[in-house]
Amino acid sequence: WFFSSDRYHMPWHIKSLYMDVLFDQGLVGLSLWSLLLAAALWRTSLGGARRQPLSPALVASLSGFAVVGLFDSLVDVPRVAWLFYLLVLVAWTLPRQPQAHAQARPRRPGAVAGLTALALLCLVSALPVSTRAGAVRPAPQVIHVGAHQTIKTIADAARLARAGATIDVDSGTYAGDVAVWTQDNLTLRAVGGRVLLLAQGAAAEGKGIWVVRAHGMRVEGFDFEGAAVPDRNGAGIRLESGSLQVRNCRFLHNEMGLLTNNDPATVLGIENSEFAYNQRPDGHNHNLYVGQIARLSVTDSYFHHAHIGHLLKSRAAVSRIVNNRLIDGAGGTASYELEFPNGGMAYVAGNTIAQSMTTENRILISFGAEGYKWPHNEIDLENNTLVNPLLFGGVFLRVAPGADAIRAVNNRLAGRGTLEAAGPGEYRNNIHIDLHDSIYH
Repeated sequence: WFFSSDRYHMPWHIKSLYMDVLFDQGLVGLSLWSLLLAAALWRTSLGGARRQPLSPALVASLSGFAVVGLFDSLVDVPRVAWLFYLLVLVAWTLPRQPQAHAQARPRRPGAVAGLTALALLCLVSALPVSTRAGAVRPAPQVIHVGAHQTIKTIADAARLARAGATIDVDSGTYAGDVAVWTQDNLTLRAVGGRVLLLAQGAAAEGKGIWVVRAHGMRVEGFDFEGAAVPDRNGAGIRLESGSLQVRNCRFLHNEMGLLTNNDPATVLGIENSEFAYNQRPDGHNHNLYVGQIARLSVTDSYFHHAHIGHLLKSRAAVSRIVNNRLIDGAGGTASYELEFPNGGMAYVAGNTIAQSMTTENRILISFGAEGYKWPHNEIDLENNTLVNPLLFGGVFLRVAPGADAIRAVNNRLAGRGTLEAAGPGEYRNNIHIDLHDSIYH
């Protein structure tokens, strides 16, 4: 049950209560529904129940509902519909007069029960057909996109798609084909090979190749390249709200690889993907830049060759970074390989994290450098290989004062430095290995 009718609009939404009932139940259903409401209003305003103390409140409530229904379809919100039918039921079953006058006109046994049964009958008649008989659900929408398909562009698919649609895109290059996605539960798949989305100066809403404001979106098999905008933060994907799962995608040569807003309810998952060579003219780009969202999960992915910015930067409340390679590589000039500037709950396990000889910053992992913003701020490093090739200096982990907990267990350290320098915490079974034994190229 939604807490408001306007926060998450359904893809199909009639802005009229009466048109909604007509479309859902037909003329007979609308007639019965109107009779149900009119009889309840007549009974509490002019009929036998008009002297009841509750009657004025019922008349005001039902009249208000009818007036607001002229410009909003109220009954598509379950809690509002339930309250409406409850008030109608009460209006139908109120006694004809207050109990103080009951001796003047004794009620017949079963009258209230009869009225209740009649109101329930009308209530059942007014329920949507899908509730009473099980509506036939439309077949899932599948859209095919490609040079030899009816729909040629991804932008057209984005305009035609309904919530829950699957969009299959034929392999090939789609130049300047940018899109905004607002429908929930979409699945986009590359078919027959990879799909290259080449910006070539185009940008959806001036933000990137794709802009996403949708829940439950899944993307697989796409390459995002060349996003650039006047604000210098053109992204392969700009996730503004909702939830997104990215699988087997590549983000190359954009100003920002993937960028999110600071929506505290947003969730982002990335697996088996690659982020590299994303840079803007003045530097300070990030291969992956995650704002203050609810949760980030990154697994089995490869981050390399950032330019001045970071390989991965996350401000999320919860960040789970598992089984990845964050390796700046020969000639890379990344700053941090991994940064959590606002803390949060960071779980980093099973990764190989290595900076290059040409790094812009000697710190591999940074936590809380811009101040803690979340109620809980802990970093947990387990079973990682951390590589510092610098002959002088180099810091494996830097934690700003104020963290709730630091835990580093079973990590392998190649090069100079220690984890304990990060501050008080739990440090166990972290071993040093020869730099030449670390495989990170």
